[in-house]
This record gives sequence, C-alpha cells and structure tokens, in this order.
Amino acid sequence: MAVKYWPDEYIKKRRSAKQAMQLLKSGQRVFVGSSCGEPQHLVDTLVNEAPHLTDLEVVRLMSLQNSPLTRLANRGTFEQFSIRSIYQGSAGARHMEANRPYITPMNLSAVPALFRKRHLPINAALVQTSPPDDFGWMSLGISVDVGLEALRAADLVIVQVNENMPRVLGHSFIHANDVDVVVENNEDLLTIGHLPEFDSAHRIARLVANLIEDGSTFQLGLGATPKAILLALSSKNDLGVHTQFVIDGIMDLVSMGVITNKYKGLNDGKIVATNAVGSQNLYEFVHDNPSIEFYPSDYVNNPTIIGQHNKMVSINMVMEMDLTGQAAVDALPHNYFAGVSSILDFTRGAAACPEGKSILLIPSTSMDGKTSRILPELKSGGVVVPRTDVSYVVSEYGAVNLFGKNLQERATAMISLAHPDFRNQLFEQAKDMGLMTKYRKLSESLRSVYPAGLEEIRKIQGKSVTFRPAKPVDDRRIQEHFYNLDKSDVIARFFYEKTQFLRDDVKSIIETDYVRNLTMVALTGEFGFGSVIGIGAYMLEPSHNLAEVAFSVSKQWQSAGIAAILLHKLTEAAQDNNIDGLVAYTDPSNTAMIKLFGKLPYKIHKNREEDILVLTCRFDEPAETKNTEAK
Repeated sequence: MAVKYWPDEYIKKRRSAKQAMQLLKSGQRVFVGSSCGEPQHLVDTLVNEAPHLTDLEVVRLMSLQNSPLTRLANRGTFEQFSIRSIYQGSAGARHMEANRPYITPMNLSAVPALFRKRHLPINAALVQTSPPDDFGWMSLGISVDVGLEALRAADLVIVQVNENMPRVLGHSFIHANDVDVVVENNEDLLTIGHLPEFDSAHRIARLVANLIEDGSTFQLGLGATPKAILLALSSKNDLGVHTQFVIDGIMDLVSMGVITNKYKGLNDGKIVATNAVGSQNLYEFVHDNPSIEFYPSDYVNNPTIIGQHNKMVSINMVMEMDLTGQAAVDALPHNYFAGVSSILDFTRGAAACPEGKSILLIPSTSMDGKTSRILPELKSGGVVVPRTDVSYVVSEYGAVNLFGKNLQERATAMISLAHPDFRNQLFEQAKDMGLMTKYRKLSESLRSVYPAGLEEIRKIQGKSVTFRPAKPVDDRRIQEHFYNLDKSDVIARFFYEKTQFLRDDVKSIIETDYVRNLTMVALTGEFGFGSVIGIGAYMLEPSHNLAEVAFSVSKQWQSAGIAAILLHKLTEAAQDNNIDGLVAYTDPSNTAMIKLFGKLPYKIHKNREEDILVLTCRFDEPAETKNTEAK
C-alpha cells in the first residue's frame, strides 16, 4: 500500500462549504462541534444552502445563545432539521421550550462512549480546527469535550480550518489523513462578554473562599457568581485547576501567581480542561501554552479521575434547591451551556477525594428579588443533583454542610440560607411537610441575617480553628460542648453545678438574632462536622445598652487564646450594632475572666454585687495607661 504524503492529501480534500454540505444525505445524524468552537461557517451553510436535506438530526452540546445552531433551534420549526442537545440541566427555563423535546440529559463523561459504541451512530461530524502543523496534526483548539470521539466515530469528517483557532496541547489533535473534507475559512471565534452579576455574588464568593485551602485543585462551573469567586481566590496560594471550562478569571489567577498547579497530585504543573470559553485574550492565552492541556470529557469529567486529585474542590452554581437539598440546574438565557457543566460528575468525583469538597452556590432569590430560589420541594423532573450527593451549600446568607444531616437538620440549614423575607413561610411549609417536629419554633437566628463578615480561620496549636457566629444547625454541637466541659468550668459559666443541657436550657445561646444577642463559636475539624471548642456570647441589657458576655472553652484549648479571639469578635459585633459597651458577671476568684476582660482597650470598671464581681467597659472610654477601678 502506497504511503500517503499528508500535504498532497490535504490539498485534494479541500472543498467549499457548499460542496461539503452536498455530501450529506437526508435522514443522517450530524455532530456539530460545541461551545465557542462551533464551526459557524459550516453551520450557516448547512442551514441556508442545503435545501436538498430532510429529516437531518443535528447532535450537539448546548451552546451560546448567539451561535448559528442555537438560532436555528430557537425557530421551533424543524421541517429539515431536529436538534438533539446533550444537556445535563433540568430544562425548565422558558427560553428552552422550543427545543425541549429534543434535549438528551446525560453526564458528559458518558457521551464519548455513546458515540464510540455507536449507541448513537454519527454519520457525519462538523468541527473546527487549527491549521495543520508541520506533521499534519490539527488541534480542536478551544472545544475538545466530546468532539474528538465524535470525529473518530463518524463515517464522514468535515473540518473547518480556521487560522484563528488556537493550537491547544493535550489530547486535542486529529491528523489530516483522518479527515475526509477540509473547508478553509477564517472567522472570529465565538466569545462571551461580561456576564450579568447577581448582587449577592461577592458575598457568596467570600464565604466560598473560606472553604478553599492553599494547594487545592478546583473545578468551577460557568456563571456570574463563579467570576466573583475567582476574584475572591486572589489571596490563595498554589491552587490547581481540573475543570471543564477555562475562563478569563483562571487566566488572571495564573498571571497573579495564584494558580501554579504544583500540588494537584495528577497532571502536576498543568491546567486540565475540555474547553475554553471567554474573550479573545483567553484564546491567545491557551494557544501553544505548555502549562495547559485539553482532554476529552470521558477523562476530565470522569469521577474516578477527579477523585485522584489533592484537595479537589468542585464549585457549581444551581438555580433552585428544595428543603431536603435537591438541586436544579438550568441554562442561563445568555449562556446556554452553563447547564452542561457535568455537575454530577464533579460532585461525585470531589466527594471521592479524601480531602475533597463539593460546593453548590445558590443566590437566595431571583434576579428581581421577588421569588425565593430555595423552595419547599422541586418537581421530580427538575432535579439534577439528588439530595444524597449534596454536601456544601452556600448562599449570600451563609454556608452549610448537609452531608450526614437528617431531614430536620437539612430543612433548618436550607431555611437559614434563604432570604429573610421567605423564611417564615418556608418554616411553616417544612412543618406541614413533616420535615420538622411540631414543637419546633422558628428561632431568632432564622429570622435574621447571618453576619458572615465575622467569620475567620486561624492556625492555633498547629490546627485550623474556625471562628464564626453560631448557626441554627449548631444546636447539637453546642449541647455536646457543654456536656464535655469539666465541672469547674460549668460552674464558672453557669454559677452552679449544672448537669443537663437540654435544648430549652441553652436556647438563649443557640437561638440568637445576631444583633441584640450573638453567640460566636470556635470549631475544629471538617466543616459541618467539627467540634465546638469554645463559645463566646453576648446578650443585650436594654436598660443600659450594654451587652452581657460569657465564655466557655474546652479544657485542652484553655490558655490558647481562644476566649480572647471570641471576645474581640463580640466587641466588633457589639460596636457594629450600636451597643455602648460590655458587662460580665463572674465569681471574684475567676482570675481568667478578670484577666481576659482586662485585655480590652477600654477603661474597666469593677464592682461587687453580693458574691458576684461585675466587670464593665464602655466603648467611648479608651483605656488609660493603667485601668482604673471604680469605687
């Protein structure tokens, strides 16, 4: 058999787009390259200059709203074409109704096998590539995902060669000898401009950043809030990327030195993805960049591969959740393939990682603020992430971990993430649905706005200690903290030998409104499962506008500065809430409490009331060189 010299074969294969479309036959199934790599010239020709075709089925991943293929799908008239969109979202959005019957819900990791095994035979594949290099290899550039397997499985391969398509390294290449038809046409690639931002985006981003450790590898879905998260990650170190979409924010973090990919544990030193979606600057960034490799979806989106990374964090935006934790994901009107994030693959992959985290982001309300995105229940057809796969959930009102929680704990947690205007109604609906016991009452903390700005993580005695306001889901852990205190510490805290800490007994500590009364906790261990090692609380005395403070710290953490940090946080909150000062009631022999109060930068007044020592300070009385004692 004679050896084919690829440049000669390449020249022989060149055709116009119209000539290429004439090779298609009625009744065939045609794959079209996805996302920003869609071959627009070929699609325009297919739509406008192929009247001889009928009953053609076009297979694609959902794409940009302004792409030629999406415009065709939105016409809603399919005499010549039906468009099978592979899409993982819940397809509940109104702007998708015209094409809804043809939506094929699948995880992206499974799509290449669908083509390879010819469960969905591909008669022809239309994709866009870079020009061939000196060895005849053409890169699929910014859109690898499921396209490479579609090319291998197709009976007829038609490529649009575009000089503007970046040459992206990794498993993104097809050889000129494996192509049947070449259509040379240069055109600008599809881009995404600035996405509309949720007002809550930056508040959500700050909370998510607290959950991501230095050295983590992360995946980020598309949407406005993830853009804000990338900004919030600018203070992190040595992050890695294993994701479906590379976006402009990732490029920015690389330039800042935040993303180094040093400690991924798999493909060290490399950003790994399947697509690039963004600006022209981003496409120039990925071109021939040795630190970036694109692979097909059955590798990048494979939960087994995802789970092999160090500290894998999956971050995805959802559109609605119910009180049990089920999540719905819809395509955004301006960005249809936001719903093709293979969210379940990454959720399960991150969960399989020993130190992994799967985080779902949900703005509490619709863009206009009129409806809650947290609902009593979802319609079964809308569920994309089952409740069994959900762990971390973040809204602008806080972060919770639903993993291992019962239905009452889940409902309480989800209500705490909802907008305060909708919490009363959700609470009553939860009781009506049997998600909460009938004696349960709506606590002050569920009516109030969680002060996320008080959250902080510090390294103490070699361990990470989280300081934050108490949440409704902390009730059991706070009870356990008191049960584990030494008898002497219980007496110091409650002034008598208390042996039971029923929920009603510690209600004032658990059920806070974050303004008139506030409880700060110090926790160690995994988020959502950590142990409370310290508690600091204040309760407002309205007659004097002073906040009474009290503390308890576990024995092994005493003398580690836990109480001092809690006191600092309580002082900060009291000042923000226009409280005039602090007061503490303690036993005169409690030298630890006296010393702690004396660290405040205010004049300390001491008074005796029978057997109780009363310590008082006012925020408008700064400390002198030596604190004076009131007579």
